[in-house]
Amino acid sequence: MAKEKLQTAGKEINELMAEMAGLENEYQQMKFDHAVKGLGNPMEIREMRRNIARIQTELRQRELSAFSPEQLELRSKIRARRSRQK
Repeated sequence: MAKEKLQTAGKEINELMAEMAGLENEYQQMKFDHAVKGLGNPMEIREMRRNIARIQTELRQRELSAFSPEQLELRSKIRARRSRQK
């Protein structure tokens, strides 16, 4: 059975947020079902988690691309300072 590929490129931010909320609800339900009676294919839980992470990554990339150069520079300085503190 071929897995469907998650399409995020042509969607608006609102659509992605709604899809992520739906996937998170479905993930919680899937985890509950697996704990109660077990799933036929528990690897579906992993795939669901990865799809949620893909959407979150796409949202973060879009958020960073909307930053101005000054905001990106400030972000880089903050990240460098935090890495030196560790």
